[in-house]
Amino acid sequence: MGLVIGVDIGGTKVAAAVVDDDGTMIDKMRCDTPASTAETVNDAIADLVWQLRERHEVEAVGMGAPGFVAADRSTVLFTPNLPWRAEPLGASMTERLELPVVVENDANCAAWAEVRYGAARGERNVVVLTIGTGIGGGIIIGGRLLRGQFGITAEIGHMNVVIEGGLRCGCGNRGCWEQYGSGSALVRDAQDFARISPSLARRMLDLADGDPDKITGPVVTRAARENDPAAVEIFREVAQSIGSGMAGLAAILDPAVFVIGGGVADAGELLRDPVELAYLERLTGRGQRPNSRVVLAQLRGDAGIVGAADLARSTH
Repeated sequence: MGLVIGVDIGGTKVAAAVVDDDGTMIDKMRCDTPASTAETVNDAIADLVWQLRERHEVEAVGMGAPGFVAADRSTVLFTPNLPWRAEPLGASMTERLELPVVVENDANCAAWAEVRYGAARGERNVVVLTIGTGIGGGIIIGGRLLRGQFGITAEIGHMNVVIEGGLRCGCGNRGCWEQYGSGSALVRDAQDFARISPSLARRMLDLADGDPDKITGPVVTRAARENDPAAVEIFREVAQSIGSGMAGLAAILDPAVFVIGGGVADAGELLRDPVELAYLERLTGRGQRPNSRVVLAQLRGDAGIVGAADLARSTH
């Protein structure tokens, strides 16, 4: 197959690109997500794809959606930040765009891209974590994307890691992994630390104009790199949570590689090193088994687009 368009659909923006069979984006566009109704979102996606089609001859379209995508790789069952409920996105877009359309979960798309073209290239058993506002992920076993019976596997951020008295999660449960190991957890804990112990969080507060509410992920990362004790401690605690969850996944899936992506991974080795240490400390049978490698994602923000395009190519 020749050129394919990949689309990464988010709650605030839609990004699309023409991708060749080497995983290289040769033309990229984006727009804001008009999320008032399902129809306004669909119109924006279709308009973006048609603009690219006017400049390139393409053969299929892959779309990464931020939510539950059914096993038919067409129907979006639910998205928490968009007004899609049992939305026949693939079928309606196939009709509107006059091209074959494949829909997949956005984290699955990112995971597939890292295996095909990125940090886990050539590996057949991989777990990819997308650590941002929450914790998403994708699982590749035996070289195939694991999708489950209903298409909604790998919602790993909602593994329960605290049984009693866990923090309330947006999914409705308590104690979900992403409440402790995500970018949101990092920022929440940093803001709380700055309110309680401002003298220890002086650098974070300096970077946030003295306002704990203005502390963001990049602020925590910069402060940690400058040895702010509060920021270093917050990173250590979040890394402990991430590594502990990875050890649980390793006990079930036994991957060759864990790939850490998402916005929190912008911290680089500041995050990867303590995550790997926490993972190895909690690994079942440690010292008596091979260890999975822990690496940072390579494709980063482009992974969703590249993976969606490649999944469309391999499906058709």
